[in-house]
Amino acid sequence: MKAATVHEIKQALIGSSAKELVELSLRLAKFKKENKELLTYLLFEAQDEEGYLQNVNQFISEEFNNIDPGQNLYFVKKTLRKILRLANKYIRYTGSKQAEVVVLLHYCACLKTSGIPFMKSPALANLYQQQIKKIHSALSHLHEDLQYDYQQQLADC
Repeated sequence: MKAATVHEIKQALIGSSAKELVELSLRLAKFKKENKELLTYLLFEAQDEEGYLQNVNQFISEEFNNIDPGQNLYFVKKTLRKILRLANKYIRYTGSKQAEVVVLLHYCACLKTSGIPFMKSPALANLYQQQIKKIHSALSHLHEDLQYDYQQQLADC
């Protein structure tokens, strides 16, 4: 079965009543956890993006605190990738380049201060460098004043 295009879905939703839209949204939320999380963000947290980003950064910090730097490097890599995967999911919910910069800067800062010898592992060093590249890419889409402020923070990473 082939999925409809976004344009076709939009046209079908425009023709639907409010009650049908509510039913469709609820059914979508029941279908997959990610859909439910996105709807939660859009309905309850999108108005206070700064608070949302603080919660995401706090979550990232807590996850980094749970990592034992003396642990087997294999498990440390898996945990770092898991944290990054979750961070990227939360960034995707916002759809904002500024949110991407804030969260990735926090991730890199936590990685630096965690005590994990990530520069000794080529895989972890590449992971870190990729995040720095993503930050630079997202920075190019921001206002110049914000770019300057975030460049200062990036210099600390």
